[in-house]
Amino acid sequence: MKNSIRLLIAVFFLLSGAGKTTAQVPATRVYDGEKLAKVKARMQEKEYAPAIARLMSDADKALKNKPVSVMDKDMVPGSGDKHDYMSMGPYWWPDPTKPDGLPYIRKDGVRNPNATSDRTNIGKTISNILTLGTAYYFSGNEKYAAKAAEFTRVWFLNPATRMNPNMNYGQMIPGRNGGKGRGFGMIDAYAFIEVLDVVEMMSTSTSFTKADREGLKNWFKEYLKWIQTSSVANEERTAKNNHGLAFDVQQTVYALFTGDSALARKTISEFAEKRLFPQIEPDGKQPRELARTTGFGYTNFNLIHMMDMCAVCRNLGIDIYNSTSKDGRNITKALEYMASFVGKPQSEFPYQQIKGWDKEQQTSCWILRRASFYDKKSGWEAISEKYMNTPKTDRRYLLYSLE
Repeated sequence: MKNSIRLLIAVFFLLSGAGKTTAQVPATRVYDGEKLAKVKARMQEKEYAPAIARLMSDADKALKNKPVSVMDKDMVPGSGDKHDYMSMGPYWWPDPTKPDGLPYIRKDGVRNPNATSDRTNIGKTISNILTLGTAYYFSGNEKYAAKAAEFTRVWFLNPATRMNPNMNYGQMIPGRNGGKGRGFGMIDAYAFIEVLDVVEMMSTSTSFTKADREGLKNWFKEYLKWIQTSSVANEERTAKNNHGLAFDVQQTVYALFTGDSALARKTISEFAEKRLFPQIEPDGKQPRELARTTGFGYTNFNLIHMMDMCAVCRNLGIDIYNSTSKDGRNITKALEYMASFVGKPQSEFPYQQIKGWDKEQQTSCWILRRASFYDKKSGWEAISEKYMNTPKTDRRYLLYSLE
């Protein structure tokens, strides 16, 4: 079986017309470019072959997908301009005591399946770009980069379909705030930070053109200006929980991508005091996340943001991982608290987690795997390996390898 997988990969590259698979080190920020290059150099070996095979299969399916845009939604934002992104708060539902259901009421942790609008299509766009761009990096096949460019142009660049660079109507709540959005809406586009990494992974492509890159850079310059000046974005900037931390990660990545190194370094320099220490107790608990109905999930969610910022900083030669307050608050403590429940039954978790315990266990394992990159003596890798049962076809084995 293992030999057949390796043969399948070899045949794929022979028949697909893929270019040279020289181990290019991409200038990524969240992913480790050197690790990616090492994986690429060994991708036909049994350690990575299953994930490569699945990636290429997913990419071939993505080639058949039709790009979607903000113009496809039925709802119209308060601005009257469908180019403005619009989504609904995921945990808000019609009030059953009101004839029209307005204003909506909150059910924390219970997603409203109708709360979609542009959120569904932004997810599809991001997923397709990530799949196709990653497949291009590992295969060198221009057809994947060309399709990734098509998705990018439709969502960000083409005048008829582009999203306006703002989140003024993100995560709005029907019947509240005059139909305006909330700062929370910025989290809908958090994975843009990975999209920009994949753009770097396609830097050698002739199909994802210089004009595409420049157009995307200009879009993010405008978006960054919105982030700096918008009252909606300011709600996210001043958030005290995972949203505030995620804001800093996004602002830093967008600033680096657009060449605003001063803003990026300022954000990083304030990160520990402003974000980490207020959110992590000396015993490692994150009380604002544990207060949710999915406390373990939100603990992980915030730790992912921390790992993302650690990666961005590491690529700049800056150590955020070991930042520690005078009373001992740091990322290690937060990891220790989370890790104390890995491999344990949900009954031992003293807070609410109304769904997805097993899934969150695997998320924890991946967080610990990433954390091991910063402290080889921590034991995080051993815990992760012991309890991880993620299929070897998962793309994360390529993106967060142990190389």
